[in-house]
Amino acid sequence: MRNYKKAMGLNMGGIAKISFCLTVLLLCWGPLLQAQEEFNYDESKVGAYTLPAVLELSSGRLVSGNKDWKKRRTEIIKLFEDNVYGKFPKKRSNIHFETLKIDRHALSGRAISKQVRIYFTKEKKQPYMDMILYLPAKVTKPVPVFIGLNFKGNQSIDGDSAIMLSEKHPELLKYTKAKEQQLIRGEQAERWEIDTLIGRGFGVASAYYGDLELDYPEGWKTGIRTTLKETLAIQPQEWSAISAWAWGLSRMMDYLETDHQVNKKQVIVTGHSRLGKAALWAGANDTRFAAVISNNSGEGGAALSRRWFGETINRINTNFPHWFVDRYKTYNNNATALPVDQHMLLALIAPRPLYVASATEDLWADPRGEFLSAKNAEPVYSLFHKKGLGVVDMPATDTSVGETVRYHIRTGKHNILLFDWLRYIDFANENLIKIK
Repeated sequence: MRNYKKAMGLNMGGIAKISFCLTVLLLCWGPLLQAQEEFNYDESKVGAYTLPAVLELSSGRLVSGNKDWKKRRTEIIKLFEDNVYGKFPKKRSNIHFETLKIDRHALSGRAISKQVRIYFTKEKKQPYMDMILYLPAKVTKPVPVFIGLNFKGNQSIDGDSAIMLSEKHPELLKYTKAKEQQLIRGEQAERWEIDTLIGRGFGVASAYYGDLELDYPEGWKTGIRTTLKETLAIQPQEWSAISAWAWGLSRMMDYLETDHQVNKKQVIVTGHSRLGKAALWAGANDTRFAAVISNNSGEGGAALSRRWFGETINRINTNFPHWFVDRYKTYNNNATALPVDQHMLLALIAPRPLYVASATEDLWADPRGEFLSAKNAEPVYSLFHKKGLGVVDMPATDTSVGETVRYHIRTGKHNILLFDWLRYIDFANENLIKIK
């Protein structure tokens, strides 16, 4: 034992000092660390908070019209860039596309499917993303399209055997040694409802978010934040995984603008959970998206950060440190110091239609916080004479409220299901198009 202590460069006095320091740290920081791990699901314990003024310029002057809002909008984008998501790189001219496969009789003849590779550099090699696009087969004019990223590869959104497997991603192959069970076709088909959407006259476009950046703390090392840092003239730490995924949605939009079967004025960006956060950030930065849908996006998405309910800034940064820029971590235990809150993100969508949806069993995402965020974005929509939720209190379960800004809380768990899609279809029809 004595030789061990000597080898470690310690003596009894040194050990005592270390022990004393650890004791002091526990006494001083222990209660704080414990508090960080406590989560609130009791509305009576949320406490008071004050939201940053969405319609007040940094000069202190109140926004009085659309011209002022353009200035305020630029300020808010910058605040989110600096403190939450990081930069959103602008499109570069070397992006190009290759159609890999077309099936004009997809889904038993009800749809046309196109599988398109989106290259991010002038060469036909990685980095790139693969997109699957379904369009109604019998529609003779350009159609509206719902666009969103998927979690488990393009083959997961439908059982269609023609969808190319996302085999280049080993993280999708880690669950079993049996290859036929590794990439399950239609594994998350309930989240996409492609037959329903096609039947109602809509197209659907999706791509695997791992094509952009793998969803773990070191994913940036092989994702576009590294592979495109020279092309985009931006360093990996200047943006985040959420920004990388959002940027990919805009690159999908680049392709859709070139497809004569797509109505480029009626592309609706959607996202569930963390990909709902990405959809909101993409919609805030890219006004080509005609409407934006957030499904159960929660903390860092639609939910107000200042409300102590469900997931916190500290917990999301601890579990997912790559989702946001490092500066966001400085607000882990001080949300009130954050110069923005998520109602300001939702306000950036104005005057375009916005839908925010929650689920009754998804308390982690703070449904009331998502509702209140949409409610507090209403003043900006009013500048454009657009109607918001039109209610003060949260609606009854499974009831959609609002006009240009809309909200519902669905019965059930953290998911996106047929009920949600039917509401989104109605929302798109009433705000953008009139499809019977």
